[in-house]
This record gives sequence, structure tokens and C-alpha cells, in this order.
Amino acid sequence: MPQWATFVGLTGVVLVLLLVLSHLTQSAFHDETGNASDSVDDRFDTVDHDADWTARAPAESSAPHPSPNVPEPIDDDRSTTDTESRPRDGAASTTALPDHADRAVDPASLSTGALLANVAFSQGTFALLLVGAAIYTAIPAAALGIEFSAAYLETGLVVGAAAGIGVYIANELAAATATHFGFDHDETLRELLAPDSIGGWLALLLGVLPIIAVFEEFLFRAALIGVPAAGFGLSPWLLAVGSSVAFALGHGMQGSVGIVVTGLLGFVLAAIFIVTGSLLVVVVAHYLINALEFVVHEGLGLEWAKTLEY
Repeated sequence: MPQWATFVGLTGVVLVLLLVLSHLTQSAFHDETGNASDSVDDRFDTVDHDADWTARAPAESSAPHPSPNVPEPIDDDRSTTDTESRPRDGAASTTALPDHADRAVDPASLSTGALLANVAFSQGTFALLLVGAAIYTAIPAAALGIEFSAAYLETGLVVGAAAGIGVYIANELAAATATHFGFDHDETLRELLAPDSIGGWLALLLGVLPIIAVFEEFLFRAALIGVPAAGFGLSPWLLAVGSSVAFALGHGMQGSVGIVVTGLLGFVLAAIFIVTGSLLVVVVAHYLINALEFVVHEGLGLEWAKTLEY
């Protein structure tokens, strides 16, 4: 017999942990970039400007996206005395960080591989916890939007691909329109996660982004909408509103505009989940939205919706 209440309670614990982690990550990144921005600019004046890191400095981007939550890395006993700092490509700088920047977490000092590994580990761990909770509490697969059939697989891939491409385009246009009216958003995390090698791109597209899509859709759509609706008879549309708010708050790294647009994106994905009853559809759509943003902006350097910003 399904233990609906137990699963909902465990889902609430995972959600709280995720939001706390997101807040801590946001604070660590913003505090560092706010307190040490001047010193970092001065420091990199002395670094070889042909380095990959400087070529990938944060720039304006056209669309917010369900960005991953990166756990705050453990400070490896950095000293407050003068030390050499290293940009991301490993080139040494002769200018030391100030004391307060030495003690803080400097996102730019972390390698892309380390950031991707942190994302994959944290999101993968949360996903395993939720799947384990669903198995332990005997939640029916149908309540999670899961079905084991060829028709389900075909529908999930085809409808999910169409939905993902459509929502990606709408997302780009919405973000560009927001920028046109003076509301900007932060894409620093996406730019830091963008790989600079073929191996990195393979890890991102075939490993990290699928993990993010599976976990976030399992949590925000299947667990927060499908299960309460099936187990307690609650309105899925009302649950979609609450789920979308939580989805938006979990992406605070994108700034206030990014939070709003991500919340709208979350509601669109929730609506697709409710209408199709398929977790696979929204997983595929979510993956394509993220993958297209990385490939188009960071891989190809295209800003096709930028004309709307002016």
C-alpha cells in the first residue's frame, strides 16, 4: 500500500535541503564577486590575456535557464599571507589576492571540471534519495508520470523534443524582451560551467545536464505535483503554482528577472506534465532547453534574440 504522506514528507526534506544549498551557493558567489570584484579586475590585468579564462569572462546572455545548484566548495586551508593565484587555465599570476578574497570562495578560481563534478554529485545524490523514497513508500509509477511501454517512450521523445525547442525559443524571446525594458539577468554560473574542451562538452551534454533534467523534473513535477494529486486528490493546477514558485526560488543565481522567468518556465513544464501525464516528456524538454542554451550561447557564441533587447 502506498505511503503517500511519508513520501510527501521526504520530498519536503529534499526540497528544503535543495533551497538551502541554493541560497548558500548564491551567497558565496555573490559575496565573493561583490567584495573582491575590483581586486580581481586589477589582478587579471597582469595575466596573459590570451588565456581561456579571460576569454570566457561573464557577458550578457539572452535567456535564463534552469541553472544547476553548485554546492559551496570546501576551502582548502588557504593562508592569509601572500600567495600566487591561478586563473582557470593554470597560468600563474604574480599578483596575490587580498586577505578577504583569499579566505572567500572565488568561483573563477575553480576549474570547470570541478564545478561540473559538484553539480553532478549534488543533483545525482538528491535524485537517488527521491527515487529511493519512492521505492520505499511504494508509490505507483503512474503517480510519478512513468509508464513502461514503447508508446510512452515514443511520445516522450517526440513531444518532449517539440516542447523543449518551443519553450527554448519562447524563453529566449522573453529574456530579450525583459532586457529591452531594462531588466537584466545573471548568467555567470552558466558561463562558468561552459566547457572549453571536447571532453568537457561531452561530460556536460551526456552526463551533467541529463542528471539535472531527471532530478529537477522528478522533484518539481512528479513528486510535488503527480504524487499529491494522485494520493490526496489535490488540484494539480494548484500544486503547479506552488511547485513553480519553489522551482524559481531554487534558481536564485540568475537574479530577480531570472527567478521570474524561471518560475514561468516551471509553470509551463508543470502544465505539460499535467496535460501529458508523462515525466519523460518534461525531462526531454528540460534537457533540450538547457542543452540548447549552452550550445547556442557558450558553444557557438550566437545571440540570435539580441536585436529585441534594443
